[in-house]
Amino acid sequence: MSARAEGLERNGRFHCEGKFGIVAAMMTALLVSGGAHAFAEVAQRGAPAGEATRQDWPVYGGDSSGDRYSPLRQINRDNVQQLHLVWKFDAGSEGGLQTHPLVVGRRIFVYTPTQKIVALDGASGKQLWSFDAGVLGNQPNRGFSYWTNGKEGRLFAGVMDHLYALDPVTGKPIRSFGDGGKIDLRKDLGDEDYTRNFAILTTPGTVYRDMIIVGFRAPESQPAPHGDIRAYDVHSGKLRWTFHTVPHPGEFGYKSWPKDAWKVTGAANNWAGMVVDEKRGIVFVPTGSAVNDFYGADRVGDDLFANTLLALDANTGKRIWHFQDVHHDTWDRDFPSPPVLVTVKREGKTADAVAQTTKHGFVFLFERATGKPLFPIVEKPFPASDVPGEVSSPTQPIPLAPAPYARQQLTEDMLTDRTPAAHTWALDQFKTFRSEGQFVPFGVGKQTVVFPGFDGGAEWGGPALDPFKGVIYINANDVPWTGGLAENKAGGTIGSSLYQSQCALCHGGDRKGSPPEFPSLVGIDQRMSDTAILELLRSGKGRMPSFPNLQGASLQGLQEYLRTSAAPAEISSKAEAVSFYGRPDKEPKYRFTGYRKFVDPEGYPAVVPPWGTLNAIDLNTGRYLWKIPLGQYPELAAKGMKDTGSENYGGPIVTAGGLVVIGATIYDRKIRAFNSDSGKLLWEAELPFAGTATPATYMIDGKQYIIIAASGQRDRKGPQGAAYVVFALP
Repeated sequence: MSARAEGLERNGRFHCEGKFGIVAAMMTALLVSGGAHAFAEVAQRGAPAGEATRQDWPVYGGDSSGDRYSPLRQINRDNVQQLHLVWKFDAGSEGGLQTHPLVVGRRIFVYTPTQKIVALDGASGKQLWSFDAGVLGNQPNRGFSYWTNGKEGRLFAGVMDHLYALDPVTGKPIRSFGDGGKIDLRKDLGDEDYTRNFAILTTPGTVYRDMIIVGFRAPESQPAPHGDIRAYDVHSGKLRWTFHTVPHPGEFGYKSWPKDAWKVTGAANNWAGMVVDEKRGIVFVPTGSAVNDFYGADRVGDDLFANTLLALDANTGKRIWHFQDVHHDTWDRDFPSPPVLVTVKREGKTADAVAQTTKHGFVFLFERATGKPLFPIVEKPFPASDVPGEVSSPTQPIPLAPAPYARQQLTEDMLTDRTPAAHTWALDQFKTFRSEGQFVPFGVGKQTVVFPGFDGGAEWGGPALDPFKGVIYINANDVPWTGGLAENKAGGTIGSSLYQSQCALCHGGDRKGSPPEFPSLVGIDQRMSDTAILELLRSGKGRMPSFPNLQGASLQGLQEYLRTSAAPAEISSKAEAVSFYGRPDKEPKYRFTGYRKFVDPEGYPAVVPPWGTLNAIDLNTGRYLWKIPLGQYPELAAKGMKDTGSENYGGPIVTAGGLVVIGATIYDRKIRAFNSDSGKLLWEAELPFAGTATPATYMIDGKQYIIIAASGQRDRKGPQGAAYVVFALP
């Protein structure tokens, strides 16, 4: 049976593994898995019947459903204008913060930009303890996991490629877990030499009963480890189960890949996080694309389970159902955030559902137990690739509702009119592009528009959801990017070959990058020492992964190439190439030309606004309640362009006080509170740096607080630093 025939036989690209029953009573699951829930829920005076007040924020995303909702209402629409700064914690160094703080009781757990772990008193901001793993970590780290059985607690924290179990009271490693308090996430992935794996825990694992279930961040080009989903015992650190996202022989989905692709193909990993239905014992896992991201001649087929929402039995890792939203992805359309669990009303009945946002601007909604779509999804035809070796999927799934929350195709009438000169420039560039909407395969020698761009629609901050109304709140980027392919030429130096296969993906074949997200490497030898360049290659920083496979002559060759316009060392032996590539005889024939944001010569998006939005969608009906621009460029606002919106990273929270609270915007460095029913702006405050992280809210001693991480990494022209900022009423 062909890969496509297998997919069609199993109901297209969606398949359910049959009836799945309740595995545990709800209260037992809450006590054993969420832990903090058992301590933190008390009745709220004046709250709707059945609503309880969680006073802390003990799970990434608020609770196990990932809804980013708080039943606290002390801060509400009537008094939010009185919010003021009550304390600030200096995170100690420049760099990026994407941390969604965890709050358990009175303690707040946060990261510094270099991945030191700090516990703070939630009322005063006083530091209680800090933990330094002795590793200089410059990768994004978005949060923590917490487990308790009601008697003891464990804080799980990723530091680069290790997962630590810490005593939440003292910050000391719990030595009985794994190897002296930690497990190495590079192991258990089926590789002969695990030390050459890049497997970084950027988003925290999900706790279910006595297990912590983890994904990881992987490289976006070869070599990359398999993106297996793994569950570990919270006490011992022993591996409990594994799900292969690149199926092995005999496993479902194996025929959607070329024979034996599983031996060499990597990624298809969960970097965005996951959520768990504790009542049903189902963990929902969104995955990203397989490598190579933009040219898939070595993985012809649908490539299950890349770009897939997986519903797994949280007890065993067995697949219950799945939905693949991009078949044979060559556009880097990873699922960008965890899904959210919601109960909706359809045709007079309630349905427990799971909602998943995407980079290309869609919300998919499924019945939680079976995977049945709750809004129709059609397989729409798209153009075929004309690049030799590439075989694009003839169709892709498109939901008929809700309507997309980001624009889908760049046309000439959408080009910027900010100034006549900017419009003329944009028009000249646009005439050289291919712009036909979604899922147009990249070609050679011509840039193809990707709209919304590689950084959204939705991004890693995730949506918020009002569980009582079934309304989802999504912040989105609405800026076009372009991409294309170029042929890999034979010959050249080891440094130039490595650069084109590993670095050009982000920094471009000409090394000019696409600032500020992907900085230029031209003249890097004038800005960084050899030692600093070497450390950057070994450890990575921000969006840049480390390169643990880079050793010996390969390392020297790439360093020489970065330092000079041409590297002198030719590849002298096949063994040298093997030390990095692993597959020197199978280097892709084509490579990605690099991420290119479509911005005008002054750096503003070359399309008419909005460039960023905040959206409220009723998931009961699929209809929009409101849609507003989110963010400003201060210098443009001063000239009268106030409602442009801007790129935004980090998500919203929603409260019983009728508020949607969000930072996210890069250039105006503000945190805002909106009326959740209307989208009306009720309050805003300027942060010391951009609040490109998801906030949290909690209550201590009868006082409600809002906390957000802020940092300057996304806007190098703005103030630099990193801090946690906390607001409350007088």
